[in-house]
Amino acid sequence: MRRDGYFQTGRVGFMTLLILGIVIFLGMHLVRVVAPSLRASVIERQGKNAWMGLYTLVSLVGLGLVIYGFGEARAVTGMLYNPPVFLKHLSLLLMLIAFICLAAGFLPAGRIAVAVKHPQILSIKIWALAHLLANGETSSVLLFGSFLAWAVILRISLKRRERAGETVLPVFKSASNDILAVVIGLAAFGLFVWKLHEWLIGVAPIVMG
Repeated sequence: MRRDGYFQTGRVGFMTLLILGIVIFLGMHLVRVVAPSLRASVIERQGKNAWMGLYTLVSLVGLGLVIYGFGEARAVTGMLYNPPVFLKHLSLLLMLIAFICLAAGFLPAGRIAVAVKHPQILSIKIWALAHLLANGETSSVLLFGSFLAWAVILRISLKRRERAGETVLPVFKSASNDILAVVIGLAAFGLFVWKLHEWLIGVAPIVMG
């Protein structure tokens, strides 16, 4: 009984840390969307460097809580659904696309970036969806569902800024950057499947069977 009580307390505590981390991390990344006047006010009074320092510090605190809370909570939370094996294989294919989009977002714009408009946000949406397909435990659904919702909200916000006349879309530079994005994406995907995912997350991606 005492052990069950400890297990239940630990589960609630870890989930609380995970939720708190998600709120802090994603909340800070949504300030420009939901409270632009707050951001503008801090920059006006303290300067942009002060705002970036605060932004980075709060984001790191939130990210730390997310990493710790999720790492502990996933071991003790129950399952909401059990994904079939084929969805786990599909998630690997989606992750390859996510890596290529992410690389395209950091490079000078090629045709990939221009076509998808916001490659980094798209990579986050694909990443979150892929993990929702492959993981059905409560903590995973909470984490990846939150990031998917955040990316959707951010995409809607960028559409509004675009309609308002703000320049938010990538400008085409060279098609050679598409080749580079594919090469970098493939290399990063290969490294994650080979060792990095298991080293960083503690779980090896399913490749066979």
